[in-house]
Amino acid sequence: MSAQKIPNQDPTKQPATHPSTRKSSQPHQGRWLGFSFGLAGVAMLSATAGALLAVSLSTTPLQQQKLSPEEAAVFSQGDMAKLSMKMPELTRPVNILVLGLKVLSSDIDGHPDKAQGYDVWQNSFKGLTDTMLLVRFDPQNKKLSVLSIPRDTRTYVEGRGLVKINEANYYGGPASSAKSVSGLLGGVGIDRYVTVNIQGIKSLVDALGGITMNVPKDMKYTDESQHLYIDLKAGKQHLSGEQIVHYLLYRHDDLGDIGRVQRQQLLMRAFVEQEVNVGLLSRLPKILSVIQSHLDTNLSIEELVALAGFAAQTDRSSVQMLMVPGKFSDPKDYKASYWLPDQSAIETMVAEHFDFGQNTWQIENADATFLKVSIQDSTGDQAAVEDFVKTLTRAGYRNVQVYKDWPEPLEVTTLVAQDGDVKGAQAIRQSLGFGEVLVESTGSLQSDVTIRLGKDWLSKKSQSGRGF
Repeated sequence: MSAQKIPNQDPTKQPATHPSTRKSSQPHQGRWLGFSFGLAGVAMLSATAGALLAVSLSTTPLQQQKLSPEEAAVFSQGDMAKLSMKMPELTRPVNILVLGLKVLSSDIDGHPDKAQGYDVWQNSFKGLTDTMLLVRFDPQNKKLSVLSIPRDTRTYVEGRGLVKINEANYYGGPASSAKSVSGLLGGVGIDRYVTVNIQGIKSLVDALGGITMNVPKDMKYTDESQHLYIDLKAGKQHLSGEQIVHYLLYRHDDLGDIGRVQRQQLLMRAFVEQEVNVGLLSRLPKILSVIQSHLDTNLSIEELVALAGFAAQTDRSSVQMLMVPGKFSDPKDYKASYWLPDQSAIETMVAEHFDFGQNTWQIENADATFLKVSIQDSTGDQAAVEDFVKTLTRAGYRNVQVYKDWPEPLEVTTLVAQDGDVKGAQAIRQSLGFGEVLVESTGSLQSDVTIRLGKDWLSKKSQSGRGF
């Protein structure tokens, strides 16, 4: 059993004011990843490095925010790790809430930094969250599930009512965020939390030697109030910590907040797939310094190392990235822009990937004609795309549309289970006889499965003379 259940909150309770409140809850325009780089980065280390981590951090507390007994009780108190061969390892599935935020000098002092004359990023954990993730480490099924919760998600926040979920940390810290996330997901328990700020992302990426990834499009944006100057070119490249921050803070996505969530997942995937650098161990002191300075968590040292060890052994296909299903609000109905959660779809997703509740709908019982399939081409061969659509139609998939091209050429066709529907994607994979299935929310929002056509389809087509 993963954690205690947190009941849905009563929206009739009167609002309470957080003592640190100094400004309105209007969100910042910037976004960032917020994924537990502290955990994931450490997960790349060898067993020797993991042991060194435990020793190096043993004298430094990781929890930098003091929780009241009531706040601490929101998180499960049960053991989740034990020593095995002198290294901690997970003993059960656990749910870790990851909060990422960017705090500016004006958020704390009410005005830009006096010395600099403009807004400066602060090493603080108090503020509106730009990113919320619920990460499930499941040693029983050898699976790592990452659920992105859009910051504009409309849900109940204690003391605030029905508002954007990113307000929870600002007014009530990690405990309030955990209550809101649990309520949104129907009572899923939260075992621990990790809060990371944007300064930590920049420093940790640099400590790890940068990240290689494909920037999907040219990104250019200027914000003089922060002295923020973004100028990234499209294409695969090795990015520094500052460039990664620019990638995450870029504002102009076609799908607004959801487009930024998709870009965050692409970065997470790139990070997970980085090759372990043999020189990483030499950079361990700098990595430890970043964790100690820019990370706040109620995880113990042993638990942190156990999570890192599990993540290091999880293969690519077992890292599943989901997003809270929903839809954009209609401007005619709400004064603010919201992501309106789909509770029925959430129930199905939580049952499938977080082992909570009952999954009442099974894909194997559904007619294939009901699956919505979107095609993204990475081959540049329009005739091959048309043949692929015909192939899917002959296989019984009638609801097929061609979506925008994928910017990066792919060797292997990828079947993206857009809403976590692994069985649906696997059914198409079995019908085709090629490609790989990944659980992500980076495809078409209108699809159940988004298929990114790779060069392997051209080879299949060439061998057969036409489709299947």
